[in-house]
Amino acid sequence: MLLGYATWGMPELPIAVTLDHVAGLGFDGIELTVFPGYSTELSRLDAAERRSIRALLDQHKLALPSIAVHRDLVVEDPEQWAENLAYLRDAIDLAVDLAGPEGMPVINNLAGGKSGEFDRQRPRLVERLHQILDYAARRDVIIALEPHVFTILESPITTKQIIEEIDSPYLRVQFDISHFDVLGYTIDETVPVLAPLAVHTHVKDQRGRAPEHEFLIPGEGTFDYVRYLKAMRQAGYDGFITGEVSVMVQRRPDYDPLGAATMTYQTLARAFEEAGVRRAVRI
Repeated sequence: MLLGYATWGMPELPIAVTLDHVAGLGFDGIELTVFPGYSTELSRLDAAERRSIRALLDQHKLALPSIAVHRDLVVEDPEQWAENLAYLRDAIDLAVDLAGPEGMPVINNLAGGKSGEFDRQRPRLVERLHQILDYAARRDVIIALEPHVFTILESPITTKQIIEEIDSPYLRVQFDISHFDVLGYTIDETVPVLAPLAVHTHVKDQRGRAPEHEFLIPGEGTFDYVRYLKAMRQAGYDGFITGEVSVMVQRRPDYDPLGAATMTYQTLARAFEEAGVRRAVRI
C-alpha cells in the first residue's frame, strides 16, 4: 500500500505550495481536486498549467492516483446534467493529460442525490453511469464511484449492487470508510465487501453518528487505523490510503491546511508502522 493526501483540504493554496509540503512530509501521492472554487478547478487548468502540474509531480516524485471531481449524477434538471456530464468528460481528458509513470489517475465522483432515494434513483444512476463510462472507456480512464453519507449510496451492499449491475472494468469504488463509520457500519461490515472493488480510498477521523456526526483530522478522533489497515491488507487491497480533510474541519476559524496535512501524515504513517503494513516504493 501507499500513503496519499487529498488536496480537498487545501482549496486556496497554490498547487506548487501544496505539492512541496506534501512531498516534504513523505506522502507517496496526491489526489488533485478540480471542484469549482479550488485553486486547481478544472476551468483554470489550461495546457500550460497541466504541463506545470505534471512537472511538479515528477520533480517531487509524487504519484497522481486520483482526481476528485464530484458532479451530481442523478440531478433532475436535464440542462444541469448536460453540464455535469461535460465537466466529467473534461475531467477524463485531464486524467489523460496528467497521466505519469505511475499510470492513469482515476476520476473520483459521488453518486449524488439524497438519503433514502436509492430505489427511486437507481435506474437514472445506472443510465448516467453508462453515459460517462462510454467516454471513459474510450480514454482508458476508470471512474471511482464514492459512497457518501446523505447521498443515495450510503450502504456497502447497494454500492456493490451498482458495480455488479454496470459490470464494467472502468467502474470501481472510491472507498471512504469514514462515511460508513458515522452511519454505524463496522470495519468488518465494509472492508470485505468494498476493498475488493476499490481502486482508491479516503480516510478521515470522525465522532458521533449521522446526522449528528463530526468529521475530524486524522488523529483527532478514535478511529482504529491499525485495524483498518490490517483488514484492507487481508482483503487484498494494495493501492493508496489517502488522507482527506472534511469541509467541516475547513470551516474552523483557525484552520491551517498545512498543519492538517502534517497531522494526517504523522497519524497515518504511524498506523502503517504499527500495523506492519509495508509501503510500496515511491516512483
